[in-house]
Amino acid sequence: MTAPLPRRPEQETAHYQCLGVGVGPANLSLASLLHDRDGIANLFLDREERFGWHDGQQIPGATLQVSLLKDLVTLSDPTSRFSFLSYLHEHGRIYHFINAQFDAVPRQEFRNYLEWASETNKNVRFGEEVREVDFDGSSFVVRTTRRTVTADNVVVGIGTKPWVPEPARGKLGGSQFHVADFVTHSRDFAGKRVSVVGGGQSGAEVFLDLISRPAEQLPRRVTWVSRRHNYFPIDDTPFTNEYFVPGYSDYFFDLDRPARVALNAQNVLTSDGISESTLREIYQRCYARRFVDGVDDLFALLPNRTVTGVTADRDAWDLTVESNDDPGLVEHVEADSVVWATGYHPATADFLSPLEDRLAREGDEYNVDKDFAIRWDGPRDRSVFLQNRVRDQRGLADPNLSLVAWRSQRIMDRLLGMHSNEQREPFIDWAGKHIADALDPT
Repeated sequence: MTAPLPRRPEQETAHYQCLGVGVGPANLSLASLLHDRDGIANLFLDREERFGWHDGQQIPGATLQVSLLKDLVTLSDPTSRFSFLSYLHEHGRIYHFINAQFDAVPRQEFRNYLEWASETNKNVRFGEEVREVDFDGSSFVVRTTRRTVTADNVVVGIGTKPWVPEPARGKLGGSQFHVADFVTHSRDFAGKRVSVVGGGQSGAEVFLDLISRPAEQLPRRVTWVSRRHNYFPIDDTPFTNEYFVPGYSDYFFDLDRPARVALNAQNVLTSDGISESTLREIYQRCYARRFVDGVDDLFALLPNRTVTGVTADRDAWDLTVESNDDPGLVEHVEADSVVWATGYHPATADFLSPLEDRLAREGDEYNVDKDFAIRWDGPRDRSVFLQNRVRDQRGLADPNLSLVAWRSQRIMDRLLGMHSNEQREPFIDWAGKHIADALDPT
């Protein structure tokens, strides 16, 4: 097994062509692609002391919803030493992985792969927070908790933060928490009434975990509430996956804002549905609990409802739940614990505040160009790039793993002043250009 590369001294370079803020999968992808590139000094910083990726919700048995080929680098550079297959090979278990015949990559294994990539890359540093990014007229001035450096370009990849709806705000802690902290609290549910709020993959995984526990760890009752009309599967069919290729991302980018907003709303289940295997396992477990084990009152499934209120009721919580079809129909759900599986929003980038008046915005997002650089009033060869922060401009694939390597490649091409060969166009002709070309070959 190859040992991790040694870390360079902290002060070896004071100026970088590329400085990344945050080390999640997005920036880790770019760091991996840049690693063996000569002539482009780069550094990626993260405020945490060590790598983490949804560590608080690494539920046993959870799997990725994307192909193992959608790792940090493969779809951009299949020869890279930072691929998932390279990770398996270096750890001496590639044959074991093949023989295991996983239908999908275990999420914990993919998390371990990401950690390996971060430890193997000498340009990735943890325990250093970027406090401020300014511009001195020729370079970005980056102030961290340890030092001040300059950079030609900054790449923001700080990830997301847990989000909960208004009824839960100010009430988290102890027996009410976001799914991001589920693993920490997962031993405390025996004999209790637990409500899970959220009808996506995370909510499904939590519900399945709770109703699958041995008798001595089983909750008294598990109630699963979702605003969606049912517990819908993710649409993972071939033509739907054309939404997750570079050509569609560029097509989406060129649409006007109302069209983009509508498409994201219409196609949310292409990225935020529940894996069919998870749904099947949940249904089978419900069958076994009710009809085989004879536990009639273990679970309640409440889709098509919205939690409109949460109040303390002695040592428990009272959830006010309203029907989406009939707002006058109100139910009350009593819970000893509440798990909010309600998603994530982009983390705030307060360190960009010195540049705020110079950076263009579109709605709640910074406005970016086709290379994911924020439009601003500074020189074009000095840019702030955004990773995972322009869903409204780039579509549902933006926060997804599917286009991580391609987006990093496009940013790297801009840094290097080059243009990599693109993959062939998707089968679907989104813009109608093929028809136009056929009518007018000139």
